[in-house]
This record gives sequence, C-alpha cells and structure tokens, in this order.
Amino acid sequence: MRIGEVLQAKASREVVTIGPDSTVRELIARLAEHNVGALIVSSDGQAVEGIVSERDVVRHLHHDGTVINNTVGAIMTGEVETCDEDVPVDALMKMMTDRRIRHVPVVRDGNLVGIISIGDVVKHRIDQLEFERDQLDSYVHQG
Repeated sequence: MRIGEVLQAKASREVVTIGPDSTVRELIARLAEHNVGALIVSSDGQAVEGIVSERDVVRHLHHDGTVINNTVGAIMTGEVETCDEDVPVDALMKMMTDRRIRHVPVVRDGNLVGIISIGDVVKHRIDQLEFERDQLDSYVHQG
C-alpha cells in the first residue's frame, strides 16, 4: 500500500500550517486548537519551510524559559523529511522509525498535500492486520 491511500483514509485531510514569523504562543494555541502534535511551517500554505512540534517547544523551553516570546522560525526544524504519495507505507514506517520522526509532510510537485503521523501509520497497520485475521478466520471456519 502507498502513502496516498493512507492519506485518503484519514478522517481529516486538513494540514494545519503556521508561518515562520508567528510566535511560539500562537503555535501552542494552534496545536491545542487542532489537537495535533506538529505543524508544518509555511508562509503560503503550500511550500514546506519547516516543521515544528510540541517536542521542539518543550526542548527549547527547558533551555530558555523565554522561548514563549520567540518566533516559530527560531525553533522549527528546517531540514524536513518529506515523501510523495507513491512511497510504500512500509518504507515510510522504516524511515520514521530509523530517524525517530513522528510527522512527515506529503508533497506533490513541491506543494504540500498532506501529513502522515506515526499514528496514521500504526492505524493503517492495525487495520491491515485485522483484515488479514478476519480473512484467515473466515477461511478456517467456512467448511
């Protein structure tokens, strides 16, 4: 299965973005409002300029209590791992595990089209295993 199929199966395909000049306070509010763990940093909602997560806030807060007054651009991760819709789910799962990444923006022709979280990947895998179990159960009990 490909990432595009996982994106299609998501309850919401909305990708929440935030500008690099927004404040960390605005970031925290938007994370809470949308109940997500990371936002794509984008000035125009299409180009991926960075990614910023709850972990980024916490790590910076530990070192500098005034980070709350800083900009998103100052704490974001600028080198973002992305994928396209044709990437196999297993390949993305391996990359996320190996690199310890929880959120990966999905891009098409350089434009943001979605975001895949580790939770999306795990949900997909559980659904796949349940389907296989049901098929085996049906096969065993049919005759």
